[in-house]
Amino acid sequence: MADFLDLPEAIERYVHDGQFVALEGFTHLIPFAAGHEIIRQGRTGLTVARMTPDLVYDQLIGAGCVSKLIFSWGGNPGVGSLHRMRDAIQEGWPGPIEIEEHSHAGMAERWRAGAAGLPFGVLRGYVGTSLPEHTETIVPITCPFTGEQLTAVPALNPDVGIIHAQQADRDGNVMMWGITGVQKECVLASTRAIVTVEEVVDTFEPHVNGVVLPAWVVDAVCVVPGGAHPSYADGYSERDNPYYAAWDEIGRDRDRFGEWVEEVCS
Repeated sequence: MADFLDLPEAIERYVHDGQFVALEGFTHLIPFAAGHEIIRQGRTGLTVARMTPDLVYDQLIGAGCVSKLIFSWGGNPGVGSLHRMRDAIQEGWPGPIEIEEHSHAGMAERWRAGAAGLPFGVLRGYVGTSLPEHTETIVPITCPFTGEQLTAVPALNPDVGIIHAQQADRDGNVMMWGITGVQKECVLASTRAIVTVEEVVDTFEPHVNGVVLPAWVVDAVCVVPGGAHPSYADGYSERDNPYYAAWDEIGRDRDRFGEWVEEVCS
């Protein structure tokens, strides 16, 4: 059953150097506060995964927390590149990182397989692309029933999955709605799960596209209002577009990024 913990306690208890950690979110409900706490606590050597790594992964990479990134598309949405990610890949600063690139469909299938307890997922994809030449975890297989050539991708099973959601009830069940991406699959696929939420409520009201995660699949619930900022939480906050624009300049320069870490994450 889920424990209600302060965010620093949850990160200290469950996130350790060298682990496989995923901070999932799609357009909104991105767990920025949790990512910043990982930076504060100085975690290193992490393998991280996400379908669309954006600013929070740029920040984790720039802070030296990451040794490997498993992803599909990475960028500052609507603005441009992730400069701390580019610096690490191209220049090895603040340290080299390994990358494992997939398509969105491939990553989604990996999450689905992980959530289902399967060793790998199968999809019609990657045919005609060069990704299989560069990514060892993309393997062609033949369907035993039809003879069709398909592609196998290994399941994702992080040590710790971290998401942000709108609400938890007093028993530790979690409810989220809006664009839910693969957050549910991330929680189900992970050995441990931390969920930051906007608030605790007595009962859940039904929402369109609502997803309820039962308390028994969540290890820690942390009440962190605004924990998705600068992304948004449907029904609670709006996207901080000026933050995304400002990050382009901050992320371009190592010294300015260092000042940001000192200001926000120290």
